[in-house]
Amino acid sequence: MPHTACPTALFAILAAIALPAAAQAGNKPEQLVLVSFDGAHDNAMWERSLKMAEKTGAHFTYFLSCTFLMSKAERKNYKAPGKSAGASNVGFAPDHGDVAARLAHIWTAHEAGHEMGSHGCGHFDGGSWTASQWSAEFDQFDKALKTAWTTIGEPDREPEGWQEMAANSIKGFRAPYLSAGDGLFTALAEHGFTYDASTVSRGPAAPEIDKKPARFALPLIPEGPRERRVIAMDYNLFVRQSDGEETPERKAEFEERSLTAFRAAFEEQYDGKRLPLQLGFHFVPMNGGAYWEALETLLADVCGRADVACVTYSQALEKLKASGRSAS
Repeated sequence: MPHTACPTALFAILAAIALPAAAQAGNKPEQLVLVSFDGAHDNAMWERSLKMAEKTGAHFTYFLSCTFLMSKAERKNYKAPGKSAGASNVGFAPDHGDVAARLAHIWTAHEAGHEMGSHGCGHFDGGSWTASQWSAEFDQFDKALKTAWTTIGEPDREPEGWQEMAANSIKGFRAPYLSAGDGLFTALAEHGFTYDASTVSRGPAAPEIDKKPARFALPLIPEGPRERRVIAMDYNLFVRQSDGEETPERKAEFEERSLTAFRAAFEEQYDGKRLPLQLGFHFVPMNGGAYWEALETLLADVCGRADVACVTYSQALEKLKASGRSAS
């Protein structure tokens, strides 16, 4: 009598043949991609970033510098630790109209699900600041954001919900020059920040979500013909590729090099451990906009994938905590 396979056993065999790739993919966590912008001042770049987000489906984190929430006329209202009143390494907004446009962009971004974080105010190196000095800087940032519409004389234009956003939505910080110290982390915890994004790691690393605040480190990624590592940030690529000198005639070359580096860093994680990939930018189109062009090409390619999430830092932190993924 011929042997007939048990239907249950036959189904198991067919499933084992047909599903290993899907099963393997299903066991992998989402690939998180985090894109941030330091300073977030130039209004033209605000508009460009929001269009990029709409095109790619990405959500961004904007680390705001509070001196751009006040004009030169109000500069004496700001005093950085150890500096004279009105001092700022990045200046102030030129006038109230410029501030009003920026505030409108901030609100549009907030309403669209993007995140506002803090980059302090005057962009000073606070590596040696004490916790109390950092706390004074954070207090001034909070005040500048809460009173921004009144400061420019247009309180009637303040959107409903602005005060709630200013009071409760600033959860993350990135230090100017990525200069962090013990005083910073103590002050961040005391001030209620949930994460910091000021440190640097050799490559993509699991965020330290069990620390208070959680720590996200910008990675060093291989770049260029010799694949030397560089911080995954547009300014660092600018310095690496053109010695910090604007060379727009070589835009195509620098764009291709940067895109190659971004894609390689992404694919290494996407095909491997799925560690979050962080990319940092500024509101400055360096080398003819090479780095923003490379970023947009990357995001258009990867953010639409079913197992990729291009998210804000706070969104990433929630996902990591929910999944139990940490740096252990």
